[in-house]
Amino acid sequence: MATIASQASEALNRADYRTAISLYTQALANLPTAVDYYIKRSTAYQRSAKYKEALNDAETAVALAHQRGKRELIGQAQLRRGISCYLLEQYGDAAFCFGLGKKFLDQKEKSVDMWISKVELVLRDTAKVPEDDFRREVTIKEIPDVKIPTDAPAAAPQAVVQEEKQESKPATTPVPSPKGVVTPRDKIRHEWYQTNTHVVFTLYVKGVPKESSSIEIEDQAISINFPLPNSSDFQYNLDPLFAPIDPTTSTFTILSTKIELKLTKKKPGEKWKTLEGIPLDKGKGRETSSASTFDVPTTPDVHTSPSSVGPTYPTSSRKGPKNWDKVADELAKPDGTTGEGADQDEEGDPVNFFFKKLYKDADPDTKRAMMKSYIESNGTALSTNWAEVGKGKVETSPPEGLVAKKWDE
Repeated sequence: MATIASQASEALNRADYRTAISLYTQALANLPTAVDYYIKRSTAYQRSAKYKEALNDAETAVALAHQRGKRELIGQAQLRRGISCYLLEQYGDAAFCFGLGKKFLDQKEKSVDMWISKVELVLRDTAKVPEDDFRREVTIKEIPDVKIPTDAPAAAPQAVVQEEKQESKPATTPVPSPKGVVTPRDKIRHEWYQTNTHVVFTLYVKGVPKESSSIEIEDQAISINFPLPNSSDFQYNLDPLFAPIDPTTSTFTILSTKIELKLTKKKPGEKWKTLEGIPLDKGKGRETSSASTFDVPTTPDVHTSPSSVGPTYPTSSRKGPKNWDKVADELAKPDGTTGEGADQDEEGDPVNFFFKKLYKDADPDTKRAMMKSYIESNGTALSTNWAEVGKGKVETSPPEGLVAKKWDE
């Protein structure tokens, strides 16, 4: 039986789902309580777009796993059950299953977080799934009411095997099975570039099966999902994007070596600084993305010119060199203008907060002293004493052990 199961696993890994289903069916005829076989056959059904059959196997796996009390198997079965519900557009049920799967799975299993983000993205879109839509309802229980198989071997499914043999007779030469994804997970990378009207996103991965892939383009998010050879799924989510796009005119292409998305900007001419924006309702981005997206190495697309960085001066501060040009710009702003925000400075950089508060509450002479001393000393001194500063030029005063030089020396 181990031989049939190993052959089934190999067929699943090379994306030969029809053979995998047939072999797992034979294996289950001899070992009808093998939870892993139901999970794997559910995976093969799902990737063959037979979602109801995938759900049936997943629910049987859930019931058997609970009977055995195996937490890892319960989590994997609930995850597979949730994926089947999602593909059947039972979004409320899918979210329920993913929540159960997360409770039982190890924290290292990131795919459940990715699917949670995926279903949350759909449920947030009230245009696609209205608030009163039945697809939002939870209609299932934690342990499904299914007939649990016994250990007694079932009759071998000869009809299924015979049917597949008959269907294969017309073929005169064997047709090679699709190999599926051949790029290792850690070698998958992406890059992007933009024009005035579009953002072009490319995911470099070889052998992605079109029939088993899912790519969704929303007005502020993208989601890519396809199977990997080890029976797991690859998910890449960006939510939200840096700026809105037009999903109706955006396109994607799955090629032999890459997946390419051409996203239409809603505001032509808008310059995207990054690919992903800042979530409004989350404290941080995901490995969803979302940290529920899978991290993929990216090719840098923005280079900072040395001239765009202001001068810094040696300091003993634990926060490193201070950009005094930025401090001066902030000090010179009128009252009520706080740049990135006074609260941010107070929590993140107490030095900035101190000087801004000092300048804001100071009298005119103190403000003049601060500005004059800073500018004339080339950012190496800051005084609040106008009586002293007003007497003459404030000389550059570099830290001990350093020598001040002109910029062209």
